[in-house]
Amino acid sequence: MSIRIRKNDQVQVISGKNKGKEGKVLRHIPKKDMVVVEGVNMVSRHVRPSQKNPQSGIIKQEAPIYAAKVMLVCPQGGAATRVGSSLLESGKKVRVCRKCSEIIDKA
Repeated sequence: MSIRIRKNDQVQVISGKNKGKEGKVLRHIPKKDMVVVEGVNMVSRHVRPSQKNPQSGIIKQEAPIYAAKVMLVCPQGGAATRVGSSLLESGKKVRVCRKCSEIIDKA
């Protein structure tokens, strides 16, 4: 499966308990086809005190969700859109917004 969503993309959740939330992709896990989105799918994690983290307690952190549950937000249009691909004259393959046909990748 081709990677349509990458790190630092602005995405919107389209299904599940977090439907409608937007955030930046913090991490992409290609082997499992999952993404970690900032502020989405928050879970509580119990941490023990350690040298690195002397304060123990319960922390909230983002958990991965399936990449199929998120859609890229078009930088120009601001709406969730599907992603296509196109070839430039130089032969470089770039991602393209299916709604407005604008190039998503920065040069």
